Amino acid sequence: MSNWLIPDWPAPIGVKACVTTRAGGVSLAPFDSLNLGDHVEDSLEAVLENRRRLTDAFNIQPAWLRQVHGVSVVEADPGRIAEADGSWTSAPGIACTAMTADCLPALFCTRDGSRVAAAHAGWRGLAAGVLEATVDCLQVEPDQVLVWLGPSIGPQAFEVGPEVREAFMRRHPQTSQAFAPSQSPGKFMADIYQLARLRLAARGITAVYGGGFCTVNDPRFFSYRRSPRTGRFASLIWLER
Repeated sequence: MSNWLIPDWPAPIGVKACVTTRAGGVSLAPFDSLNLGDHVEDSLEAVLENRRRLTDAFNIQPAWLRQVHGVSVVEADPGRIAEADGSWTSAPGIACTAMTADCLPALFCTRDGSRVAAAHAGWRGLAAGVLEATVDCLQVEPDQVLVWLGPSIGPQAFEVGPEVREAFMRRHPQTSQAFAPSQSPGKFMADIYQLARLRLAARGITAVYGGGFCTVNDPRFFSYRRSPRTGRFASLIWLER
């Protein structure tokens, strides 16, 4: 198992990104082994060692967040842990970081490679507009934005109640196409990748890459739905030093 997944997208020279997997760390089961979350009851010493390995592997300074399923986006600052679900930077070597275990990580950059951003989007944050809030921080026109959608729960595993469908359709009726009836009465199977693409398209952003993963069914990644007591992997994007 490779320790890293490198996004396949036409990012400009100087924009670097990676997604960690479960491999390459020191955490013991059920957090084995590269758990980066310090809020999941794993050993703090193990988490700090895992984070050190990530930092050293890419010579970066990750800006960790205290994610709350909201829409706040801050300037990435490795010196503090902000309560937010997105971050941006124009400073080389500072990595915007999203930690997930089924939620959608989205990486952003400008076509000229001057600014990057990352967002953590569970269904609540996605419905509330965290992707749009992250786009706003890039401060460029929509046609100047590139987005890569990282590993999240896939459409065959994401069963939701009607309140989730209604939360999206209230603002964007076209998102109805991202929901299919489930075998469970009254429930739906949601495609979080399609929801993200529809929301971004509504803002004029169509250069969207990635998707097609399923953290629940892919053992490379942590999945809360597969195992509620588990770790977190990270999706990071930064400007090369």
